[in-house]
Amino acid sequence: MTDKTIQAEAAKTRGNDAFKAKDFPLAVECFTEAIECCPDSKEFYSNRSAAYLKTDQLTEALADAQKCISLSPEWGKGYVRKGAVLCVMGDLVGAVACYCEGISHEPENELLSSGLAAAQKAMGKKKKKKGKKGKKTVEVEEGDDVTSDYVIGIDLGTTYSCVGVWKDDGVVIIENDEGQKTIPSYVSFEKDGSRKVGMAAKNQTVRNPKNTVYDVKRIIGQRFHDQGVEADIEKFHYDVVANSEDKPMLKIELDAETKMVNPEEVSAMVLSHCKDLAEKFLGQPVQRAVVTVPAYFNDSQRAATKAAGMIAGLDVLRIINEPTAAALSYGLDNAIKADKAMNVLIFDLGGGTFDVSVLTIEGGIFTVKATGGDTRLGGEDFDNNLVNHLVQEVEKAGLPNPRESPRDMQRLRKAAETAKRELSLSASTEVRLDAFGCNKNFNCKLAREKFEQLNKGPFTRCIDTVKAVLKDSKLKAGEIDEIILVGGSTRIPKLQEMLVDLFDGKALCKTLNPDEAVAYGAAVQGAILNGKRNSKTDSLLLMDVTPLSLGIETTGRVMSVVIPRNTPIPCVKTQTYTTEANYQTKVDVSVFEGERLKSDENNLLGEFTISGIESAKRGEPQIDVSFSIDSNGILKVTARDQKTRATADISIANRSRATTEEIDRMVAEANKYKAEDQERLNKLEAKNTLEQAIFDVMEAAKEIDDGKLADILTKAADKEQMWLEENYETCRSADMNLRKRTLLRRLENRQR
Repeated sequence: MTDKTIQAEAAKTRGNDAFKAKDFPLAVECFTEAIECCPDSKEFYSNRSAAYLKTDQLTEALADAQKCISLSPEWGKGYVRKGAVLCVMGDLVGAVACYCEGISHEPENELLSSGLAAAQKAMGKKKKKKGKKGKKTVEVEEGDDVTSDYVIGIDLGTTYSCVGVWKDDGVVIIENDEGQKTIPSYVSFEKDGSRKVGMAAKNQTVRNPKNTVYDVKRIIGQRFHDQGVEADIEKFHYDVVANSEDKPMLKIELDAETKMVNPEEVSAMVLSHCKDLAEKFLGQPVQRAVVTVPAYFNDSQRAATKAAGMIAGLDVLRIINEPTAAALSYGLDNAIKADKAMNVLIFDLGGGTFDVSVLTIEGGIFTVKATGGDTRLGGEDFDNNLVNHLVQEVEKAGLPNPRESPRDMQRLRKAAETAKRELSLSASTEVRLDAFGCNKNFNCKLAREKFEQLNKGPFTRCIDTVKAVLKDSKLKAGEIDEIILVGGSTRIPKLQEMLVDLFDGKALCKTLNPDEAVAYGAAVQGAILNGKRNSKTDSLLLMDVTPLSLGIETTGRVMSVVIPRNTPIPCVKTQTYTTEANYQTKVDVSVFEGERLKSDENNLLGEFTISGIESAKRGEPQIDVSFSIDSNGILKVTARDQKTRATADISIANRSRATTEEIDRMVAEANKYKAEDQERLNKLEAKNTLEQAIFDVMEAAKEIDDGKLADILTKAADKEQMWLEENYETCRSADMNLRKRTLLRRLENRQR
């Protein structure tokens, strides 16, 4: 540590003491001294900004807060400081924008969340301006506290979104200005900084391909170098780069600047558009929502989705899984009438994600038996395969490679999507693009058989997932009472045919609108949370599950399972662990998910350290490790020493859950190597008990007055320790158990 650094830390300490004593001018002086010694310290500028705010030097406080952000754009505290100053200055709009930007970097930052809520509440107390003539508006007089009677349900889809609300004793799916009930999940940025959302944005994909963003659901809540992310980004026609924290950022070119946009911000714009449609339809403000996500979204993706809702000005009451929402939509009108339990399979294939869930519905209770899926499989993948085929046909026709022109690729992509839809209704179609590639026309005939051939692999993956989920649910195909189709891609005839074959000719349930079912179920859940009960919703109860086992690493790099896969959520489970070394005062806790015995064969989710545990001999401290999964499926792990009450925890974020293939592989390997894994476990337990026996003998020798006897016991323990070190890799668990028993018998005989 340099002299300057030492001087700066000393000044910072004096400044903190002055701040606590409410001597804010002195605090400013001390923090200024610290900044002079270390001018690149974000913490010092943050501290001085807080002190300036207390002395009403708002301009200086704002400048220091902005300096924090420029030094570290991903640091949430800089946005906390700036937002607080803007609120005092009366710039509530600026404060909300600032807090939202901070939340996009740190979704779990409670100071940002509470600051945003306070700023939004303050905005709500001001009189709102009237809208344009002829449009519904809601005036809120200053001082009023407006709370909507409605909780909207939003299906935030990869390619299309949908919003519904419980109104007049039923669900209404809300239309947009064009009379459509599905909203393209597109955002287009104009060069002047303005933006379009929904169909207006999708219509810009050909004219403005670099600044029209879509499919952000595929990268939200993930790192740039997570598996599958870069492959998705390569298919986008806009630019995505990694920031300093390896987070994917959307690069938008404006007239005045190049803007980096978080995926959460784009999702927030789509959610805000849904919110606006609902407010216009209901004629009053809406603050609360239930938002759906794929069943296989991990904690980071769920937290990022919730942050997007917050940025959009929504209090997301619940994150629920899409197939579960669809089951709720089905059960509202069907299962309540049944006098027996029903086993229902939800086949949810949308534009970008795929989920399968098996539920039992009985007496209004929806219990998820098993779930599976793929967050990177959907209608867009079918489009991409068709686009690749069309590119080849373009080149065969002697036209320039369309991949060199973003505009041509967008036209080709749009044509492929249209052709896919037409092939669900007819046996063939024709792709026609006028003035395409050097202003020449391009025509290509497509048969349904060709489309099915191009997508044979993805279709098979869908059916294999169904088989795996049936196996996990411990049900046979003949025990499924209903097969419910959800998502626009389920209209594909070949997929329906393959499902019917798998279930021995059983008819598929097509009573739900596949585009609206998820939003419908979310709206029902919103009504239940809002207390809007009637004869249909009175007895409804959702019980979802976690798709993978969760646990921690223990001695020998073994994963100790705390929550087994397919456990109903929300849930809290606790197991007690201890130390492996004498007088250990801290323990590192590594959290994993997966189905293998060895932790390094599973996925690492996060790590934290608990300090201040009881200083005692190995095996004596008692540390409770609790896994808590809330109703949104978000995981929190807490470790607590029973004696000292020392506590540490972690909310798992920034993790990438395994893909379907990886999960299938892990489950298959877990079954294949079950005997091998059991021997590993037996061997590890035998090693631990032998080491404990050696330790007990050594401790007993220290307490024996007879020196000769103590020496015999010590040598016997040393001999076993040396044998263990030399033979552990090649010996069997039975060998170690035998040596343990022999050693303990020697101790017992000597003590008699």
